[in-house]
Amino acid sequence: MTTSYTLSFSCPDRPGIIAQVSGAIFAQGGNIRVLNQFNDPDTGLFFMRMEFVTASPRPALEAALAGLAAPLAMSWQLRAREERLRVMLLVSKFDHCLADLLYRTRVGELEMEICAIISNHPQTALRVTDIGAIPFYHLPVAQGAKAAQEAEILRLVAELTIDLVILARYMQILSDGFAAALSGRCINIHHSFLPSFKGAKPYHQAHARGVKMIGATAHYVTTDLDEGPIICQDVEAVSHADTPDDLVRKGRDIERRVLARAVLSHLDQRVLMNGDKTVLF
Repeated sequence: MTTSYTLSFSCPDRPGIIAQVSGAIFAQGGNIRVLNQFNDPDTGLFFMRMEFVTASPRPALEAALAGLAAPLAMSWQLRAREERLRVMLLVSKFDHCLADLLYRTRVGELEMEICAIISNHPQTALRVTDIGAIPFYHLPVAQGAKAAQEAEILRLVAELTIDLVILARYMQILSDGFAAALSGRCINIHHSFLPSFKGAKPYHQAHARGVKMIGATAHYVTTDLDEGPIICQDVEAVSHADTPDDLVRKGRDIERRVLARAVLSHLDQRVLMNGDKTVLF
């Protein structure tokens, strides 16, 4: 019986990398179905993602790849297709992204297991009613108790063995320690107006300035708040005829689809880190 795998890795660029890695896969009886690669002349790094099938036992496959990792100085990730990342969703009152992720997961578009939903507001504050059996945790942020609330979230991340945290419009500023603890496994979505229009009602601020283009950015969370490595972006033209409410409505639509694309790319191992930026296959 064969198993489908995805392998993604990066290493310093040098001749023969593709030959060595594909040769190791071939030696394990593997058949490569998809292969993407990128050489970055600025950083001198090589990036590759491949999908392959093999009947070889996973320990033997991992041992073969580990044998290449040291001489190639390779950072790699291997996952079987049927494996599902365990995901936690964080949300505040704006629940359009939450609703979209729930739907896409249920219809099989996002192959992940949603293990928990956490909000700083009670579930009754949300318009989403089809959460089902997914555990919901109301963790309010009391004045002076933000550190305790974040510690409880991190406790649940560890207890539930969470692989990925998604900020589905979670409207709280994260502490440096919290962001660092989730480095590389936390995705955020925000509108494209930063840093121009900060604070409350950014779409109203943008309307007052007569913007002609709105958009959204999904990125990995870092201690630089909304300046982490970008995964996905999208924009949409608006005009003088659009009201602030029109901008809010269109912005919600862009946010949900950009976040979904970013999550799908992460699940499919299509995002590789290249310093402070990403390579997206």
